[in-house]
Amino acid sequence: MTISFKGSQYPKSVIVHAVFFYVRYAVSYRDLQNILLERGIDVDHTTLN
Repeated sequence: MTISFKGSQYPKSVIVHAVFFYVRYAVSYRDLQNILLERGIDVDHTTLN
């Protein structure tokens, strides 16, 4: 199964990374925002929602 990332605001790698952390560690969107910020990716927690 392939997922289309057409029209996404962020690169596919960023989206996959965020989903991995969200599913694997059951973190909140705010926690996920901080994890990505530590890796140099600035997103708002409402964008992740």
